Amino acid sequence: MDLDALTAARREEWARLDELSRTRHLSGAEVDELVIRYRAASADLAEAKTSAGRSVQSDHISTMLARARLRLTGAPENVMRQIPRFFVLQLPAALYRVRWTTLAIAVGFVIVVATVALWVSGDPALVASLGSRAQLQEYAENSFTDYYSENPAAVFAGTVWTNNAWIAAQCVLFGITGVWPLMVLVQNAVGVGMAAAVMTAFDRGDVFVLFILPHGLLELTSIFVAAAAGLQIFWAWVAPGPRTRGAALAAAGRSLATVAIGLVIALGVSGLIEGFVTRQAWPWPAKIGIGAAALALFLVYMLVVGRRAARLGETGDLTEFETGTPTLVSG
Repeated sequence: MDLDALTAARREEWARLDELSRTRHLSGAEVDELVIRYRAASADLAEAKTSAGRSVQSDHISTMLARARLRLTGAPENVMRQIPRFFVLQLPAALYRVRWTTLAIAVGFVIVVATVALWVSGDPALVASLGSRAQLQEYAENSFTDYYSENPAAVFAGTVWTNNAWIAAQCVLFGITGVWPLMVLVQNAVGVGMAAAVMTAFDRGDVFVLFILPHGLLELTSIFVAAAAGLQIFWAWVAPGPRTRGAALAAAGRSLATVAIGLVIALGVSGLIEGFVTRQAWPWPAKIGIGAAALALFLVYMLVVGRRAARLGETGDLTEFETGTPTLVSG
């Protein structure tokens, strides 16, 4: 092959390809033309390399093709532009998806806590099986409340934050098992119910409520949301619909894993409340009011902002450009 002849014959076509790849805004027809000229130039490059190996002409074509390829596929999106989309669209949409499962989990959790608390506190033999009377009385009158003030506020807040964030992450990431989130919920419900039973048995039920609610409203709701996300990932694997199990699981995992990131922030707020508010000798309306306000903000974000994002077509998943074009299925 005569590379000079090829260059002379294709010069105008390559120039047009280069012009299109540099154009900022392309019409639909121009995009089609860019694709056609990109394919033609790729064939020219293959022919040139097959005939003459690497050359000035082939390097020139490669440079044009690289620019055109970048124009077609797009540059990676700026991270700073992704952050607003994540918090305004992706995260609230993902939270909104699990609203009904979260409600069902919350109702079930409260039922288990109430059942355990009433059952144990109403039976002296069950209360006695938890420890000696002196130990239980010490727990009810001192240890339960001292737990919130025995360490510096900042250290305590950081400790409970990391612990709860890890529990929430496990519920989401290990949700595919279908067992782990339920195990976490049952363990926590029984633990809270037993603590309530001991406090109630020693007429300290009001103290239990006042020390649990300020941070517990947001903290427990976050755990419920995490468990709901994990169980929905499991359900996507069990009932994938018209998609393959792998595709359904990947989509659910991508969209609902964002919940874990959002809950890290929510649990950070509940950790601050637990570390700096719960221990305070403030009037109970002030302490519970702070916790209720934090929960209200979370629910507004989840339900109001999330519903708006869902109406815009958001699911919490990555965009098609970020994940690649999906395989078409019937149904």
